[in-house]
Amino acid sequence: MKISYQWLKHHIALEETPEHIADLLTRAGLEVEKVETFDTIKGGLQGIVIGHVLTCDKHPDADKLSITSVAIGNGAIVPIVCGAPNVAAGQKVLVATVGATLYPLSGEAFKISKAKIRGVVSEGMICAEDEIGLGKSHDGIMVLDTELPEGTPAAAFFNIATDAVFEIGLTPNRADAASHLGVARDLKVLLNKPIKNWDVALFPEKISTMDVQVSVENTTVCPRYCGLTIDGLTVAPSPKWLQNALKSIGVAPINNVVDATNYILHDLGQPLHAFDLAKIEGQKIVVKNAAEGITFTTLDGVERKLSASDLMICDAVKPMCIAGVFGGKDSGVSNETTAIFLESAYFSPDAVRKSSLTHGLKTDASFRFERGTDPNMPLIALKKAAMLIQEIAGGNIKGLVDLYPQTIGNFEVATSYQRINKLIGKDIEKEFVQKTLTALDIAILSDNEGELLLSVPPYRVDVQREADITEEILRIYGYDNIELGDSIYAGYVAPFAENNSDKI
Repeated sequence: MKISYQWLKHHIALEETPEHIADLLTRAGLEVEKVETFDTIKGGLQGIVIGHVLTCDKHPDADKLSITSVAIGNGAIVPIVCGAPNVAAGQKVLVATVGATLYPLSGEAFKISKAKIRGVVSEGMICAEDEIGLGKSHDGIMVLDTELPEGTPAAAFFNIATDAVFEIGLTPNRADAASHLGVARDLKVLLNKPIKNWDVALFPEKISTMDVQVSVENTTVCPRYCGLTIDGLTVAPSPKWLQNALKSIGVAPINNVVDATNYILHDLGQPLHAFDLAKIEGQKIVVKNAAEGITFTTLDGVERKLSASDLMICDAVKPMCIAGVFGGKDSGVSNETTAIFLESAYFSPDAVRKSSLTHGLKTDASFRFERGTDPNMPLIALKKAAMLIQEIAGGNIKGLVDLYPQTIGNFEVATSYQRINKLIGKDIEKEFVQKTLTALDIAILSDNEGELLLSVPPYRVDVQREADITEEILRIYGYDNIELGDSIYAGYVAPFAENNSDKI
């Protein structure tokens, strides 16, 4: 799982270095396997500066080459042999200085070195946009319209952003941490810093009634189902900030609607799905189990045979999506889509896991649903996604349904300070235990002479036993802070008698 350092800052104020954050997370059980650098343009345009072409003369031994002198800042003027037909004196250009590594759109990266070209020394390269990954054009060098002085880094001119990305080896029990919010919650405790406000107070209070009728036939497998419609939107490429956020964690941008749902998925940990409203027959959404043996073509073009255990999102006529796993080929958002039905739900982990395994489908959505998502998140995520889509794709938000007949409550766990200390093997101060539990959103319902009754939010599906509570205290306290005992004992198994068939 990849988590962006800059993205985390939307949830918690961070001044600490990425390396320090990685160490904290690893010590607390979210093992950071590596920290990678991500640039919005590969290489970050390092070693490339704005240059000013002072002179430009034809090469005496090559008709298609020019000999230029270029000011590159700090008083330095370098000779550069250039083959572009549009190079001329007086231009502001991009210069790759000696030692810079370029990452072209096609082909291998290469390093700029001092060279002799047809007998003339060249100390750099004046760049076309495709040679540095900025675009596809190779008709000539890039000529800049800028008053910035020579020597200005190209990264500053193009607002190239650099990020640190954490590769976290997420263990199966930590479904709560499969998002930027989830990781920020751990950092809140480890750094003693508050989480930033991420509510949906700006969601419009008054919206039109939507025309789609929604019903859930199997509330056991789908305890909560939320949805709304947005019409009058325009499907187009996402803004650069959204594309870059997704690229930083290895998600390919598709279009503004799909990108918005993917952003909320990785931001809050809540999967969403957008259906083309025009493809919903009968203006009905029905959540029900599939009929045994029917076929369904998924988004990847594969026809799959369904079983009665598969929970499906259907319209009045046909299935449109395997709930929590994968959408259908004929109901997804396309460039022609102008209205959508946006879904946000809580599905049974067991049901999603079974369908995912049966059909051999592993998606970002199934990864989270089959481990257990937060039943309190679907409505919040739906509203945030709708507002984001409206911001970047336009449109009008209509209707809002939240079918939640039986609320999923918190887990109650009983333990005691004595039991916590015994399991850890060290006496932990009561104040630390209380502070840690509160910071982890675990409420202390009662503290009766050291006997604790705790209330654990349902997004912590891995904390339902006394041992789980102790583990939470221990990972925040720090495994490295538990000293070895006075005596060390290593048990062993006595060796078995030699197995020799020649002996009776």
